[in-house]
Amino acid sequence: MSKIQKAFSNGKAFIPFITCGDPNLETTAKVVRAAVEGGADLIELGIPFSDPTAEGPVIQSANIRALAAGTTTDKIFDLVADLRRDVTIPLVFMTYANVVFSYGTERFVKRCREVGIDGVILPDVPFEEKADFAPICEQNDVDFISLVAPTSENRVSMIAREAKGFLYVVSSMGVTGVRNEITTDLASITEIIRANTSIPYAIGFGISTPEQANKMAQTSCGVIVGSAIMKIIAKHGAESAEYVAEYVKSMKNAVRAANV
Repeated sequence: MSKIQKAFSNGKAFIPFITCGDPNLETTAKVVRAAVEGGADLIELGIPFSDPTAEGPVIQSANIRALAAGTTTDKIFDLVADLRRDVTIPLVFMTYANVVFSYGTERFVKRCREVGIDGVILPDVPFEEKADFAPICEQNDVDFISLVAPTSENRVSMIAREAKGFLYVVSSMGVTGVRNEITTDLASITEIIRANTSIPYAIGFGISTPEQANKMAQTSCGVIVGSAIMKIIAKHGAESAEYVAEYVKSMKNAVRAANV
C-alpha cells in the first residue's frame, strides 16, 4: 500500500488544493501547515503554469499571481523540502505536461522523490499518453495519478484497473470552479470504479460547501477542493493561513460525518 493509499485508511479523506506561490511562497508554506492543522489528509500542490487549461478563473488568477511573484519549479521543490521537516501527510503535485517536459521528465520525477512528493497529477495528459510519464514515476516510487471524467464512459474500467495512489474523479464537465449544484451521475461512475480496482477514489471540481462535501463523500473515498480555498487566499493574502485552517476543519468535519 502506497503512502497515498494510507491517507484514505482512516475514513473519508479531505484533500485541499493550493497553488504554490500565491501570493508568495512564504504564505504557501503557512497555508499548507494550516491545512494540515485543520485536518487535511493529503494536499495537492499546484505548480503554476501560464496556460492551465483545466482551471477556471479563480485558479487561473492564482497562477498568474504566483508567476508574477517569481515562483519557479525549483523554488517549489525547495518549498516542499522545507515542508517535509514537519509535514508528514502525503503531498502530490498537480500541474501540466509542459511544466514537466520543460524541466526534464526524469529530472522532475527524481526531484519529486528526493524532496518527498508522493504523486503527480497531469490533467492535460490523456490516459493513452501516460507512457511518457508513468514508467518514470513508477521507477521512482512516485504515483502517477489518473483522472476519470463524465466523458470517460467506456474507458473508466480500463483507467481504474491501472490506477496508482488514488483515482481522481472529475465531478462535472468544464473547468475547476465553485458550482451551486453538481448534477453528474457519479454513482454509475463510482460503481464501475469499485468493480475494477481497490484503489481509493476522490471526487473534485466544483465542491465548496460542507453540504456538498458531505454529499460527495457519501459516494466516494474522499473529496478534493481547490477554488474555494484559493478564493480565501485571494481575499486574505499573506494573512490567509488561519482562515484556511478554519475552512479545512469545517470541510473535514463534513467529510468525516459521511463515514457514519
